[in-house]
Amino acid sequence: MTLVSVEQVDNWNVALNYSVVAQSVEEMRDTGNSPSVSMWEYLQATGQEDLLGTISIYGESGKTREQARTYYMNSEALRIWQAMGKAPTIVGEMHRPARTAAIVFGVPYSQ
Repeated sequence: MTLVSVEQVDNWNVALNYSVVAQSVEEMRDTGNSPSVSMWEYLQATGQEDLLGTISIYGESGKTREQARTYYMNSEALRIWQAMGKAPTIVGEMHRPARTAAIVFGVPYSQ
């Protein structure tokens, strides 16, 4: 995965559409920390089911205990995740999810 700095993006005129969120092994042990498990329940409980079409979350396995899972969340997904009381560890930003990541919740990336 290649993360870019804001300065590099400004030079390229590319939008940073996805925040890169890392989860530790400890965070993964709680199924409530999995967007594919908890986010739909939250949207239903708060009457926000119509937001599903605006959410895009990809995920893949991480490489260390501190970053055992990596999520790529668009801004709407990140906003909802934080509204759910989650405190994400943001480790970078990207224009699009990594090619090795799979969609875990919401709609696929599109330009």
